[in-house]
Amino acid sequence: MKALYIDCGMGAAGDMLTAALLELLPEPEKFVERLNALGIPGVEYRAVPCVKCGIKGTRMEVLVNGEEECADEHGHHHEHAHDETHEHAHTHEHACGGHHRHAGMADIEAIFARLDMPEAAKADALAVYKIIAEAESAVHGVPVTEIHFHEVGAMDAVADVAAVSLLMHELAPARVSASPVHVGSGTVRCAHGVLPVPAPATARILEGVPIYGGEVRGELCTPTGAALLKHFAAGFGPMPLMRLEKTGYGMGKKDFGDRANCVRAMIGEA
Repeated sequence: MKALYIDCGMGAAGDMLTAALLELLPEPEKFVERLNALGIPGVEYRAVPCVKCGIKGTRMEVLVNGEEECADEHGHHHEHAHDETHEHAHTHEHACGGHHRHAGMADIEAIFARLDMPEAAKADALAVYKIIAEAESAVHGVPVTEIHFHEVGAMDAVADVAAVSLLMHELAPARVSASPVHVGSGTVRCAHGVLPVPAPATARILEGVPIYGGEVRGELCTPTGAALLKHFAAGFGPMPLMRLEKTGYGMGKKDFGDRANCVRAMIGEA
């Protein structure tokens, strides 16, 4: 039985999970070409070699209309969601500025419906996005139908969710498990104030999942990363017994001193 274990010792973000799983494939370059043929509006994927603390891995760049989505101060990229009145926003302020259209859940569903990917992978992707939308709805106290996503951030998150769902379909593990999730510590500055780590939507998504903080200051687990783990991982705990076949390292953008900022994915026979 093929088993996949995800090491979340430095949290998880969608781009890091994508890069870690990509490294498990025999021909990652061809898979990146496949991702770029999915048809996500304005999106281009780039797999870039990256070294953290002497360990070689991959960083996944997602360009939206030729530009990489603005990162928060911790180097993660994730969706910016809020309700129609713009009263609420749990994710970080972005330095890009400018005016953007916003996508609702119906718009996200329409985008996934048009993508050139297997129906099973599409179903997984939509299930992940619904986890995010439902968490936003609960945190902000508004119906899911009123949750809207910042246009560029929405495409960035769609790209991450689509990529991980397609990678899981390609790798086809019989069981996926993960370590307890390191969420970081401290606070994050959001559009309407300073909030504790994990951010409210992330905390909502991670209910029922073993998590911990620590000395690393900052947000290590994003809402997208949390939702992907919640959907795909059947359990959280120590690494299971397996005959290890391959290990992948998905690197984050920021450096944390002597701690390698990466997600590690390990696949083998249970």
